Amino acid sequence: MSEVISSHSSAENTKGTARQANLELLRCVAMMMVIVLHYLDKGRLLADPKWPVIYSQEWIPWLLECFCIVAVNVYMFISGYFLCTSSFKLSRLIQLWLQVWMYSVAFGAIGALTGVMRETDCDTHFLLTLIFPVSMNHYWFLTAYIFLYVLLPFLGLAVKRMTKRQMQAAVLILLIVFSLQKSVLPVRLETDRTGYDCLWYICVFTAAAYVRRFGVPFLEKRARGILLYVGCCLLIFASIIGLRQVYLHTGRLDEMLKMCLEYNHILPFLAAAGLFGAFRRIKLRGWPASLVCRIAPYTLGVYLLHENIGLRYTWQNWLGADKLLGCLHADLTGCTSSRMGVYAGSGGRVLLYTLAAVLCVFTAGILVDMLRALLVRGADRVLGILPPYRRLKDHILRLDECFREKEPV
Repeated sequence: MSEVISSHSSAENTKGTARQANLELLRCVAMMMVIVLHYLDKGRLLADPKWPVIYSQEWIPWLLECFCIVAVNVYMFISGYFLCTSSFKLSRLIQLWLQVWMYSVAFGAIGALTGVMRETDCDTHFLLTLIFPVSMNHYWFLTAYIFLYVLLPFLGLAVKRMTKRQMQAAVLILLIVFSLQKSVLPVRLETDRTGYDCLWYICVFTAAAYVRRFGVPFLEKRARGILLYVGCCLLIFASIIGLRQVYLHTGRLDEMLKMCLEYNHILPFLAAAGLFGAFRRIKLRGWPASLVCRIAPYTLGVYLLHENIGLRYTWQNWLGADKLLGCLHADLTGCTSSRMGVYAGSGGRVLLYTLAAVLCVFTAGILVDMLRALLVRGADRVLGILPPYRRLKDHILRLDECFREKEPV
């Protein structure tokens, strides 16, 4: 994801080889999917499944949602695939935390001071969120990822030493406990955090480590991976329609209508595994590979920019979400004529606006993070003339080496 995260896919984790351009491309695609999810959801373009009537055009955003919901699990597959062969580094943890903190404070303050911030109060909680972004869960994905990275000294050692049979059992147990049971039971479990936590990341990390170490024969064929991805996404879409019919006829299962869209449901997990497997078999060479590898380390900046608390409910309207909504008002219940106006054109207009939003946000995020990286390198050179700063860096590097040391026989 970031300079720090994506570095796990570079020299250290590939043992001196070039970046794996196919997985770096998948990293970029996954970030674009994240933008789609946030544009549709926070732009209020997803029709409520509880509405008694939903027109065909209104299902198009839901279809996009179903095909993009794999984004987070894909990111964790990529991270787990490389982290499982990597050593914990305090320097990387600090770099990642500082990157999150810089975006949190800078763009959170800009959003508040310029008045563009929406649906968020500028109060004590807001200030604490800016200053302590990880502990205050400013970016839930990064909070969960950083907690996972802190556990890497234990998790990494475990997955490196386990046998194939042990890992098969471990992956199966984790999936049963944190995914399968919630996927088949028609109730909401009290312990279910819908995949927004470190525990689910550990599940995906372990599965990705298994793929890295032992492989999965089914995913060795690119066509099978694509089929698994498309099939699971269509099943997610069909489940929403099916559960909606149950709700409309019985008034029950209202809390289950979107369950298949939750990250720790088995369908998004399998879809992500399929997409990851398909991209593993792609061969990317020449200037496209160079371009992808140049851009991919900055993709975290895309997420940190558009999901900043000062901007996360604002940029959608800058990029046309309000125009798509048209004459939609706050209360849509029974206002079928207003809802028809949301998609006065056609489903193609929804696709066009969404694509434009993805390109704009992705490009802006990459450029901003390139600038941030340039400033950080400049600051590092300036501070490098100070002896206390150099000593601090030396201490951190020695701690990095400590985690590389082999245990005594």
